[in-house]
Amino acid sequence: MTSVPRSPTPMRHVRPAGGDPLRRDLGTLHSLSDMILNNADGPQQARIKRKPPWLKAKLPGGPEYERLRRRIASEGLHTVCQEASCPNMGECWARGVATIMILGDTCTRACGFCNVKTGRPKPPDRDEPRRVAEMLAQMGLRHVVITSVDRDDLRDGGAGIWAETIIRTREACPAMSIEVLIPDFKGDWGALQMVIDAGPHIINHNLETVRRMYPAVRPSAKFDRSLELLARVKAQGLVAKTGIMVGIGERDDEVLALIDEVVSATRDAGGDACDILTIGQYLQPTRNHLPIDRWVHPDTFEMYRSEGLRRGFKVVESGPLVRSSYHADVQADALTGIEGERARASSETIDRLIGRGG
Repeated sequence: MTSVPRSPTPMRHVRPAGGDPLRRDLGTLHSLSDMILNNADGPQQARIKRKPPWLKAKLPGGPEYERLRRRIASEGLHTVCQEASCPNMGECWARGVATIMILGDTCTRACGFCNVKTGRPKPPDRDEPRRVAEMLAQMGLRHVVITSVDRDDLRDGGAGIWAETIIRTREACPAMSIEVLIPDFKGDWGALQMVIDAGPHIINHNLETVRRMYPAVRPSAKFDRSLELLARVKAQGLVAKTGIMVGIGERDDEVLALIDEVVSATRDAGGDACDILTIGQYLQPTRNHLPIDRWVHPDTFEMYRSEGLRRGFKVVESGPLVRSSYHADVQADALTGIEGERARASSETIDRLIGRGG
């Protein structure tokens, strides 16, 4: 049997604090364009990668999209959809789904793929949970994804703000499903428990890449720590979700090995495997981020999807333009009790209106 040659572990990337220098008009402080993470034999060369035709996305539009866009602008809400120029923003907003970010806009980590600025964040806004809940109640969303920057500067990693935001949002928006995309809290399981106890409908924590790539892609994270977080979520009976990027230097066999590891770790914990997996194409945000190794063909994404389902996931969203929140509302409808909550909320609203009329 021929063994697959082991690919070298990539070195940790170097990226200055302060986020995307191109956006901030500071000039390129350090370029990662020559840091090649691919697995090809022979000399490694940076090359310009023209986007293939399957990566074209429709321009956002439509009445529901415009309504939500105006509402978000008027409320001053910060959405990851806009900041990351998500290719699915038009489709999601048209269905009443958005992703917002709490705990500021400055991350204490510097991941090689992420376009959120890094540095020393401001102190957390203790009134943020109330304001977020009130704004979401006015926006009339069907599903919200709440995420945050990493706040390693805080004793609880921001878990207290997380928990209060979830609780207040559930009270203010009983008919809306809530998904949280959380950091690893540096392995503080008490902080994680605060988020679990707040009762979101879905807890997502992205692995982002395969085990070998962590030193370059997620230098401040640990693959096994993220696996344990997912296992702890699933062990308490919640809907667990994770996601990865491809095209950043991994091999297909490593993607399949990751699927097996997630299923094994979460099934051992609770008897049932992690529920949802998302897989999408990595796109290099700027010259200051890790380069693209390959464009993954749609046929390969379909292979990932079928293998993920066969190996134990209930839902696998896999495609070039897939991102963490893609079809998140559909996933919530299928795997949570939100439909019953929406029905009860509608009934209570009708009762109040009848009471006022009488």
